[in-house]
Amino acid sequence: MKQTLKRIVRSAGFERHHIAIARMCCERHLLAAVGRSRKRWIGRILCYHSIGQEEWGVNDVTPSQFRRHIELALAAGYRFVSAAELARTGGGPKDLAITFDDGLRSVLTEAAPILKEYGLPWTFFPVSEWSDNRHQFGDNCILSWRDIETLLAGGAEMGSHSATHPDFGRIDLNQMVDELAGSRDLFQRRLGFAPETFAIPLGQSMNWKRESMKAANDAGYSVIYAQAEDTRPQGTVPRTFVTKFDGDRIFKSLLKGKFDRWEEWV
Repeated sequence: MKQTLKRIVRSAGFERHHIAIARMCCERHLLAAVGRSRKRWIGRILCYHSIGQEEWGVNDVTPSQFRRHIELALAAGYRFVSAAELARTGGGPKDLAITFDDGLRSVLTEAAPILKEYGLPWTFFPVSEWSDNRHQFGDNCILSWRDIETLLAGGAEMGSHSATHPDFGRIDLNQMVDELAGSRDLFQRRLGFAPETFAIPLGQSMNWKRESMKAANDAGYSVIYAQAEDTRPQGTVPRTFVTKFDGDRIFKSLLKGKFDRWEEWV
């Protein structure tokens, strides 16, 4: 029966990622409507990816939507601080931090000007080999080394997002070491410093093994960011995933903790 259902779905032109996208959209709208708000005693770190790069799918937030999120948070009395501060102290319930994964060029062209306009601190996590032009995404899609230097000079903080963006839940220890230490080494050679913070690619509970944490610490990382809240891997710093579906109602629900027990289905 299960195989028959799969054949029917595929014959209709649907693939697994189409189903995942539809499910994500439905779940976020449903939780925004009926999910319970949760009392929170610490700050919240928001995890974005691209701002105005439609090819990044559910991870892409439009510039106007991003600006709206900032306005909604400020209107609700939130204070924007650095992710490093929240990782170090936990912060207070009205503290928010903004981070970006993948090192996409729209972070420079779209997000950075908006963040500068509001005077907000923020952090980004590029993939080292992607910025070294070892990727297949096309021109002007990924932050170059010069782009990264521009962002750092403008006050942004930076960590690593691995060398090639693998699923750490599916690779062996030797590959983990290559991804973790190799990324720091390349950043050191290209930028003159090796970051000590790391954002897990994909970032859900299944994307980080027990041995991953030791490998990360051995490689020189002191802070590991997840992309989930209550379901995050042990020992990691929580972050709240923001998606293209997050209009006003969903974003307000996100700030109230309605998605803290939710995890991306992949």
